[in-house]
Amino acid sequence: MSNTIKETNFNLPKQTKFYKGKVRDVYTIGSDQLVMVVSDRISAFDIVLPEGIPYKGQVLSQIASKFLDATSDIVPNWKEATPDPNVTVGKMCDPFKVEMVIRGYLTGHAWREYRAGKRILCGVPMSDGMVENQKFENPIITPTTKADIGHDEDISRDEILSQGLVSEEDYVQLEKYTRELFARGTEIAKKRGLILVDTKYEFGKDSEGKITLIDEIHTPDSSRYFYIEGYEDKVASGESPKQLSKEFVRQWLIENGFQGKDGQEIPHMSEEYVNSVSDRYIELYEHILGEEFVKADISNVSERLEKNILDFLS
Repeated sequence: MSNTIKETNFNLPKQTKFYKGKVRDVYTIGSDQLVMVVSDRISAFDIVLPEGIPYKGQVLSQIASKFLDATSDIVPNWKEATPDPNVTVGKMCDPFKVEMVIRGYLTGHAWREYRAGKRILCGVPMSDGMVENQKFENPIITPTTKADIGHDEDISRDEILSQGLVSEEDYVQLEKYTRELFARGTEIAKKRGLILVDTKYEFGKDSEGKITLIDEIHTPDSSRYFYIEGYEDKVASGESPKQLSKEFVRQWLIENGFQGKDGQEIPHMSEEYVNSVSDRYIELYEHILGEEFVKADISNVSERLEKNILDFLS
């Protein structure tokens, strides 16, 4: 576990800013370029867990990179280059203050709300009589506010517009892009024997004011996947379909008495458990991309990262 990327502290040429997110370390170069390092940190319930997950950052970075390329005909994105398996360099954008969450199935947070008796999520009605993991008639968009610290909060379209977080003209475009990206992700997943269950997208505006897709897409941190095989039988019998996502980490935490609430302690993550999480991330990579995962050299991972970034920037 010692060779995981838990944090970076580089001092890069022309660096003007550094931002540490839950999972990403982002360096601003000059006034218009970002270097994003995807660490091996893992978060659940909006808390960063104490142990890093080997190769998790590489998995997320490379899946996102490939999906950005596979969707660039739908919406422009921020990516310019990938000088290291854990690094993307791209153009800086001014992010919107909301994340666009889209759900094709009643599961995870939506199911927890539904089970508690709610039939409206982010202003969107949900039909009575649904069961856990059932497919919605049409995918629903359930945006959240973006939180640097603490929990992202559900918010409706009307609240976003009335609070002036996004203009109506831009929001209509964000919804359109969200549905088109989800349709493309669904189509690609189906070819691999998977169902894209739900996901989230982040958008910003570039220096010319053009709406741009930023951050990661269709990774196991931002998305949930079910296997097509066995899905219908599992739902019919009230069992959980086999899934590839971070939900299994959340479930493990819940079973061990942790949901990110005050006074709760994060359970001990053994090396065996950490490696099993790493294996699940690699499994998703190989399933969703249909190619073998090639582990990067992590014998001196910080040195490797810094060298590759500096070589690119020089």
